[in-house]
Amino acid sequence: MRSVLEGKSFLEGLSSTELKRALHEWKFYARQDQWNPPGDWTTWLVLGGRGAGKTRTGAEWIAAQIAAGRRRIALVGETYEDAREVMIDGPSGLCAIGTADSRPHYESSRHRLLWPCGAEAHIFSADDPDGLRGHQFEAAWSDELAKWRQPEAAWANLQLGLRLGDRPRQIVTTTPRPFPLLRLLMNDDRTVVTHAATTANRAALAETFLTEVTRTYQGTRLGRQELEGEVLDDREGALWSWSMIEASRLAGAPRCDRVVVAVDPPVTAGPDADECGIIVAGRIEGIEPEAVAILHDGSLAGASPRAWAEAVVTLASRFEADRVVAEVNQGGDLVEEMLRLADPNLSYRSVRATRGKIVRAEPVAALYEQGRVKHAAPFPVLEDQMIGFSGQGGQGSPDRLDALVWAVTDLLLTPRPSFPSIRTI
Repeated sequence: MRSVLEGKSFLEGLSSTELKRALHEWKFYARQDQWNPPGDWTTWLVLGGRGAGKTRTGAEWIAAQIAAGRRRIALVGETYEDAREVMIDGPSGLCAIGTADSRPHYESSRHRLLWPCGAEAHIFSADDPDGLRGHQFEAAWSDELAKWRQPEAAWANLQLGLRLGDRPRQIVTTTPRPFPLLRLLMNDDRTVVTHAATTANRAALAETFLTEVTRTYQGTRLGRQELEGEVLDDREGALWSWSMIEASRLAGAPRCDRVVVAVDPPVTAGPDADECGIIVAGRIEGIEPEAVAILHDGSLAGASPRAWAEAVVTLASRFEADRVVAEVNQGGDLVEEMLRLADPNLSYRSVRATRGKIVRAEPVAALYEQGRVKHAAPFPVLEDQMIGFSGQGGQGSPDRLDALVWAVTDLLLTPRPSFPSIRTI
């Protein structure tokens, strides 16, 4: 590796044309984990924290494949919009790297990129696995695989199309989550895996971002996953597993015939206070046995009583909730007083924990095992709390999880007359 003085001397020795080219040369900027790995591999799996440079790695690898003569490429994002905004038009996307005369242009009507050399890349959504049928490629880039809602189907169709040339290859860039397809890829002897933490890309990130996310997530399981790029195993004895949560995912919010906002208020306020757990859930219309969808996580950290009460009322209005359910073990009548100040006409029910947290959580975990609780979107912080909770050794239940337990309990485990109103969320 050149020293700083050697590097300076090298740059000073370049002509203006060579210097201009060097500014766009990836080899001058790439970290070692971003270099094309040696060896006879089929899949390069790039696992990294948020902002670790995964997108730039994927875009530069595709550019290198085109420079090497590949002409038919697949680009697969979570949705068409994600592929366009991140893989193509983003600051590290394919239309932002290289020299101006070598960049592709995008044909939105056909979901494809065209390069001056004649190469073309077709854009696909993992939400539409059948869209990959009938195509064939020499190389592929799959972005944020761990967020795909139909990973097995989309991945299988992509592999069936990766059949052109003498050595078709692919790159996968993702912040990891422990689900079966990712584990399968990591254990495949045709896969090479590289890792990068968020801090590895410090030079390209705002220092305020690094300071804030480190302060908030350092030392947590979520931080290890989202910042360090680690694939975390299920915690022994936990009531929830990643496979249970992955099996609960929906492609979007369903119609619900009853909606509640559940609140687990903190005892204190301020920067060091506990979170106020705020979860919106709805009973899914027209299915048997009855099931619940988790619609929104609006939990707040460090909020004053007035702030979290106003947030609850706002969510109740936004989701047209039938009722707000709040635990009052700590706040007592003050909880209702704060909510009534925000909305005097609020439909409200207080609940009081008379049993231990593990006893209250177990029936809700059982409903997940039965497939009767669904997630209408990814809720990373909430889900991290879920898979980390066992209730053993006096372990407390995180506030978001407590709110979820109250919401599901109210909707499925508490006898009450049905509500006739139906709304679309």
